Amino acid sequence: MKQRDLKWIRGPGGPPFGAGPMFGGPFGGGRGRKRRGDVRAALLLLLAEEPRNGYQLMQAIEELSGGRWRPSPGSIYPTLAQLEDEGLIRATNSDGTKLFEITEAGREHVEQRHEQPPPWLDDESEAITDFRSQIKQLHIAAMQVVHAGQSNQIESAATALAEARRKLYLILAGEEDA
Repeated sequence: MKQRDLKWIRGPGGPPFGAGPMFGGPFGGGRGRKRRGDVRAALLLLLAEEPRNGYQLMQAIEELSGGRWRPSPGSIYPTLAQLEDEGLIRATNSDGTKLFEITEAGREHVEQRHEQPPPWLDDESEAITDFRSQIKQLHIAAMQVVHAGQSNQIESAATALAEARRKLYLILAGEEDA
């Protein structure tokens, strides 16, 4: 397949299928965007439970949010450093692993804000979570067709995706049965 034949995958000069904002955010790629204050609150709440390293903190947030939010190392580690500078947490070394634990000042900080819900909880409905999961699964299936399919299969898949897009717009227009 020639480069010009891949326009339906890339778009005119655009990113590869799946690399744009549609597949970032809470259902892959960028893993969701939260404000830095949300990262701070999440880290303090988790460290109030037990000492953890940065990777364990990312995993815990992802698990507690049902996969909707996983802060990147680029937001976790600077926030941990800031919390350490503020005296709310401290780094310890346990068997060659750097762990972070909450300080007494950090516990007081968490207790003062105990009425706020944990930042990994949001008002996202189960339907939205399922919809995002379906988009991710569609992306995986489409990429498998691109990598393993024959030309006629790729063309059929492109037609199916175009039809799915058309149906989604009809749903938004209130013409679900069209």
